[in-house]
Amino acid sequence: MSETHATTPVFPPGRYGRRREGNRSRWVPILAIALSAIVILGLTVQLYRKFGEGDYDPQIIGWNDPTDTEMVIQFRVLVPEDGTATCMLRARDYDGFEVGRRQVDVQGRPGGGSVEISESVPTTARASVGDVMGCRAAG
Repeated sequence: MSETHATTPVFPPGRYGRRREGNRSRWVPILAIALSAIVILGLTVQLYRKFGEGDYDPQIIGWNDPTDTEMVIQFRVLVPEDGTATCMLRARDYDGFEVGRRQVDVQGRPGGGSVEISESVPTTARASVGDVMGCRAAG
């Protein structure tokens, strides 16, 4: 019986092509990950500036006793000086289904601050809850 103590296989020369050495570059994947992270961070900042929270802060004050065709929603929105906000109002029925929606433009006051608005939202059935879904800069 014979024992071989070879730790690496021995291949005939030229038969299997060039062999790779074990010292591969590790900086290529690290550089690719770093560049990807920078691109994703830049895209995130750009999208947040475009669609993220702005200077507009809507707060629901209340709503009237609704009819089968209408609900009047009262809300307050913080609008920057001489700015205009576009707010989306929604009326929902008792089960939570949307029965009416309306987009409203709110003109800011000189000096800025809160503006209180009462707006009618046409509905397809009797609503029980009024919401301000959000406000953003008009335009």
